[in-house]
Order: sequence, then structure tokens, then C-alpha cells
Amino acid sequence: MHPLNCTSKGIPVGLLFSDSSPTAAVEATQAAATELAISEVNAAGGINGTPLVPVTVPVGPRPADYLRAAETLCDQFGVRTLFGTHMSNSRKAVLPMIEGRQALLFYPTLYEGFEFSKNCIYTGAAPNQNCLPLARYLLRHHGPRGYFIGNNYIYAHESNRIMRDLYEQVGGQILGEDYLPINVSEDALDAVMAQVVQAQPDFIYSTVVGSDTVRLYEAFARTSLRARGVPMASLATNESDLARMGADVAEGCIAAAPYFSSIDTPASRGFVSGMQERYGLNMPVTSGAEAAYFQVHLFSAAARSCGDLTVERVREALWGETFEAPEGPVHLDADTHHSYLWPRVARAGDDGRFHVIEAASEAVRPEPYMVDHSIGEPSAKDV
Repeated sequence: MHPLNCTSKGIPVGLLFSDSSPTAAVEATQAAATELAISEVNAAGGINGTPLVPVTVPVGPRPADYLRAAETLCDQFGVRTLFGTHMSNSRKAVLPMIEGRQALLFYPTLYEGFEFSKNCIYTGAAPNQNCLPLARYLLRHHGPRGYFIGNNYIYAHESNRIMRDLYEQVGGQILGEDYLPINVSEDALDAVMAQVVQAQPDFIYSTVVGSDTVRLYEAFARTSLRARGVPMASLATNESDLARMGADVAEGCIAAAPYFSSIDTPASRGFVSGMQERYGLNMPVTSGAEAAYFQVHLFSAAARSCGDLTVERVREALWGETFEAPEGPVHLDADTHHSYLWPRVARAGDDGRFHVIEAASEAVRPEPYMVDHSIGEPSAKDV
């Protein structure tokens, strides 16, 4: 058994988010939501009277920087529970160390699937919870001919492979597939857009992430495709991107995620209010932030139910917990370590916000390996 290393100050938990990575903008929302949830847990009495103590160290922009930070948190601060990482290359850099130290990593970001670690809890969307609903929506409302643009790393390649497989099941066609380096040049963006305009797709599927997202959408906004209503669709574009690109550029883009900040339920309103009261009205509230928020509460509920605060006991207790998250009630799947989530599709309006246009009627079981799926099965209702 590996104890959570409770000290006189409380139970140390590590935050593993970077303020200098390509995805720093959305990671800032995830760090903020993690801190908000920790404050709520402590205000409610912590873990049976023992507070959670957030521990942070500087995290640089590269995957190796996340690894070094995780090592420092575990080895110097005695942390055995970590919340964070964002891009798949940073998660993959950290996981072997997490497994070697017998720690727990709670990962709050959508990803490409096809992974399992007994030391990782995945609270972001698996492919069947976002890629599949988006593919169905695009096929029904826009057409079978797509064009893929992504950053040149694992998430984009794998997400595009899944989307290609889904479309080819029903005779769809992918007209082009381009991969751009992180911090791509303006000339390269313009060149790709020229190719897209020439191909004349029914939609563009973007797996571009972070700071490149805004410049990609700006380049797209200058094209004739945008003028005639061809949509840019993405799983990774979120409210922090909308805030930086502006409503005139963002309007009409389509996204799929379990949560959008415009959801009008008591839990969602309370979450948005809590984020903005703590961090200001300009703090974007993203799906990644929502996952970062509810995973702290799931961990805390599991820890409260344990007699012994060990990694093994907490992990076992997690499978019996449910939390009323902003997206809806969520719980974990013991077989995959992924989360039951509420898939939604949304469109950006002229107000600079995502508005849900399709939503699942119940929480969807995660299928990270996409073993059992069909693009033809209905899974959602129009909103």
C-alpha cells in the first residue's frame, strides 16, 4: 500500500499545468477550476477534517518539463495525487513516472483514446463521447466530404484516423489531410487554406490546438468557404479560444464536448459563477476546466470513504462515486478508468459563446478503444 503522505498541513495534491505551453490558455482555466474545487472541498471539511494542500511548481512548455515537474512534486513534496497535463505528449511523458512512483494522475482533457493505465483516471472525453457525435452531426447537416487540418503530434493523427474511419464506414470522403508544426507560420496557414478552398469540402475538421487555433480560424475567416457557410469543426476548440479570436471570427464554428459554459442548469450556473467570482468575469470556462473541477470532487469523495488513505484504497473507492457535475451526473468506469459523460454539439454564435444544438439524453459509457460503435446509431437529440 502507498499512503497519500498526509502531513501536519494536510494532504498534498499536485497541480501539473503550464503557463508557457502552446495550450497555456486552456490550462489556465483547468488550474483555476482545480483550485476552485479544492477550496470547496476544504470549506466542506476537507477529507474527514484534513484539508487538501495544493502544491505547484513551475512547468515549462515541453513534455519533458511536465515530467520534471511531476518528479519534483512526487519526490520533493511527497505528492501522490496529481491533477493535470493537457496535450497527449505531456501525459505520455509523465505516465511512466506516475506508474513507477505508484501515484495517481487525474487527466482532465479530451484525448485520442487507445490507452489504459491503472494509475491514470481519465475525466476528459474519449473518442466515442465527442468524435462520434460530431461525425454524426456533420454527416447529417453538412455532408460527406471533409478536409482535415491538425498539428503534427499524436492527438491530431489519431483523432483524424478515427474520424476518417467513421466517415469511410458510410462512404464519406476525406479530400485532404494536412499537419502543421506547433507555432506554424502565417505563410503555411495561408497555403493550407488555399488548398482547402481548391478542394471545396463540406466541412473542415480541425485538430489544431492551443495558440495556433486562433490564427487558423482567422485564416479561414478570410476564405470564400467561410463566406458561403462551410463550417470549421473541432473537438479541441473551446471558450478560451473564442475569447481570443473574437465573435466575428468564431461565429459558425462547431464543437463537440461534454460541457459548454452556456448550459443553463443550477450546477452549471453555480460553476460558472464560482469561477468568475474567484478569478474575474473574463475567466473563460471550458470543458477542460469542468473536468478538472469534477475530478477533484470525485477524488475527495472517494478519499472520504476510505479507512486508510492510500493510493490503492482511493482508486478502488472511486468506482462507487457519483458527482453532480456541471454537465450532469458523472461517474467512473472501473474497467477503463474513463468517465461516463454527456456528449453535446454546439455552435458559436455572434455573441462569442457556444450554444448547444444537440445533446445526449443520458451519460454515455466511455469506449476509449472504440470497440463497439456505429456512426449510424442515434445518440442525441436536437436542442
